[in-house]
Amino acid sequence: MPLTDLPLDELRRYRPEVRRPDDFDAFWTDTIASARAAGATTEPVLVPAHTPVTGLVIEDLTFPGFAGDPVKAWVSRPASADGPLPVVVEFLGYNGGRGLPGERVAWALTGCVHVVMDTRGQGSGWGSGGDTPDPHGSGPHVGGWMTSGIGSPADHYYRRVYTDAVRLVDAVRTLPGVDPSRIALAGGSQGGGITIAAAALVEAHVGPLTAVLPDVAFLSDWENGTAVAVGGPYLELAEYLAVHRDAVGTVWDTASYFDAVHFAAGITAPALFSVALMDDVVPPRTTFAAYNALGSADKAIEVYAYNGHEGGGFAHWERQVAFLRARS
Repeated sequence: MPLTDLPLDELRRYRPEVRRPDDFDAFWTDTIASARAAGATTEPVLVPAHTPVTGLVIEDLTFPGFAGDPVKAWVSRPASADGPLPVVVEFLGYNGGRGLPGERVAWALTGCVHVVMDTRGQGSGWGSGGDTPDPHGSGPHVGGWMTSGIGSPADHYYRRVYTDAVRLVDAVRTLPGVDPSRIALAGGSQGGGITIAAAALVEAHVGPLTAVLPDVAFLSDWENGTAVAVGGPYLELAEYLAVHRDAVGTVWDTASYFDAVHFAAGITAPALFSVALMDDVVPPRTTFAAYNALGSADKAIEVYAYNGHEGGGFAHWERQVAFLRARS
């Protein structure tokens, strides 16, 4: 497989001009405040999960997300843990769901509490399914999530998902056995983009984070990503615009509220990114656009020159563990 984007030295200097709405901060402040108000009387519910796994405690969490909608997550922790534990909150790749209890336990096996958010409406593209519906409708859009509600930032799908992520951190901070001062966010592909957005919003509206760990991150530099992508969900936007020829300005105006480049600039927590130079799903320039915009003083990016969208796999996860432990 050939390289799919610019040479590495150019990627390290890549800083695109991404339109930033004048009301970006106000939009998200109002969105988070509205979600908190809608869920103010709904407490997170944590019940034992039905699983053959016995070496960990695995629980089913339901918490109020965007508009107070019930959102699901799995919570896994060591069975014999003493004292409050650090937490890793994980967000998932495009069209995957939280799966089955006990299916994703690597982080819990490192001695932390691991929380996996179910991405609303998704869960039927790979893995073992999801359990969270998205009760909000959309106008005409291409199959997938990128153009759902693309006519207005108030209606766009990722407004709900990013808000769910922040509200999950609100809920996690109240869980028994959790150290609310030691929370890290992680995720790959779509989950990496959600991680970046959630990290900025959490730091602005909740509190500091221990680390931010986006892996082959999607949802960044939307307009340029759509122009150069050869596969993957960015092409949903191109497909939409091939039909809705007069909607170009509206599409990119809406997308600008959800672009990881803007969120990255607001992150101050230590951050470890990864990128794969043969990635034909997420153009490497889009991940570098977010990384190069980071506000973090403590940051690094692992470059996997000969990998596609799988990135560094388990080897990169080991680097994430080491990075997190050095900062916990």
